[in-house]
Amino acid sequence: MSIHIFIYNFSCGNILFSCGYSASLLYSQHSSADKHKLEHFLQNNGMHDLITTGFLLSVDPDRIIIKWLVLSGHPFKIFNKMAVVWYMFFNREDVLWFKPVELRTKWDHRGHITEPLGTHGHMNCHFDGQLKSQDTVLLNLYKCVSPKWTYDPHVPEPVPWVRNEQQISVQEVEME
Repeated sequence: MSIHIFIYNFSCGNILFSCGYSASLLYSQHSSADKHKLEHFLQNNGMHDLITTGFLLSVDPDRIIIKWLVLSGHPFKIFNKMAVVWYMFFNREDVLWFKPVELRTKWDHRGHITEPLGTHGHMNCHFDGQLKSQDTVLLNLYKCVSPKWTYDPHVPEPVPWVRNEQQISVQEVEME
């Protein structure tokens, strides 16, 4: 079953579904894999603009939506195929955590972290070629994203229902 939806954007950043409810939205590409890429495409379009129309394929809480992040650092000292990189991490534990992940640069060199240096996030890295001083070292990350749940823990007390036995008389009003 598919529901036809209309999505409107307001200048304050709120989104409105025209199918009867509003929600915190996550948009993703539909693919045949079990992981789907998060889409960032909504802009402030004015007071009340129609953004898109489409179909809601399914509401699947087990759908995995992936957000792509890139951490960047700068070479501090450059040797033949080694470089000291800083400003990517700021503590030793993060360097050790991301040690198995492959690094790349904007000038198309590949590398990996060999060891952390000190306690402030500096690290020794080995690359397939010599880096240039203006190069940037990048680390690609993929993070699972879930919708923000708006839950109000305060549940008001139910109002007791009492049947009113009195008849309320309706006063006649002259219409002019």
